Amino acid sequence: MSAPETFAPRRDEPLFGRLAIIGIGLIGSSIAHAAKELNLARHIVLSDADPDVRRRARELDLGHEVAESALEAARDADHIVLCVPVGACGAVAEEIAPVLKAGAILSDVGSVKHAVVEAVSPHLPEGVHFVPAHPVAGTENSGPDAGFPSLFLNRWCILTPPPGTDEAAIARTRQFWEGMAAIVEVMGSQHHDLVLAITSHLPHLIAYNIVGTAEDLAAVTQSEVIKFSAGGFRDFTRIAASDPTMWRDVFLANKEAVLEMLGRFNEDLALLTRAIRYGDGETLHKHFTRTRAIRRGIVALGQEKAETEKLKKR
Repeated sequence: MSAPETFAPRRDEPLFGRLAIIGIGLIGSSIAHAAKELNLARHIVLSDADPDVRRRARELDLGHEVAESALEAARDADHIVLCVPVGACGAVAEEIAPVLKAGAILSDVGSVKHAVVEAVSPHLPEGVHFVPAHPVAGTENSGPDAGFPSLFLNRWCILTPPPGTDEAAIARTRQFWEGMAAIVEVMGSQHHDLVLAITSHLPHLIAYNIVGTAEDLAAVTQSEVIKFSAGGFRDFTRIAASDPTMWRDVFLANKEAVLEMLGRFNEDLALLTRAIRYGDGETLHKHFTRTRAIRRGIVALGQEKAETEKLKKR
């Protein structure tokens, strides 16, 4: 009998012997699904600080084993992926450091990279390679039930290895993400944080703020906000439904880049405010025409939002 079709080629031989996934949310559970389906690791062990999440992971049969602690999961692992909020990466790295074996590759999935590099690097034993990663993919859902194997299909995954990182470790980490059908790019951690501040972090901050403003309006009831939501506001509510713990840590860890982008945004918003106040239609039209090209570029690159339901059925 031939193997069932998958969204990406299944490896004949696993890339890693033991893969440890620490944190079983949307990203962690999606990695587990994909790694198992595509034979990226011979043995997949998961762990989470929440016992209810560990129990659910066992019920879902996400990996081959669910460990009671991060330390237990990381023991003898060839590749360890931290899928915890960025603010917790340093503490988890310190916890698992005593059992990390020489040659192991430690990675993460956080959307802030420089702060994670600074928090994790001091705890790494000699011979352990650190290759931070950021899969630019997700939905508004979280938890072990939210994951699905094709989450990373045709999505960018940015690697930010510190200077001097072993090239073979970088190559294997690239293979791992490409094995899940992601498109891999390598850049410096500080440049990554600046890019993501404008493409991801600032939009989330704006979404949280707009939805909060709508809730606070005394003249508009919550039922009216829900009932008459237009497409734009619905998109904001989707973004604003993201994991609050994760995004709290993102803004605190990348505050310098976010504040810089927020300052630029406020300057541009002031120009638009002035144009509306004084009936300057030409300025508004020019601005909207220029920004329309960005949307067309996103669609052309195939980076429109993930069609989650369609992908889940694949």
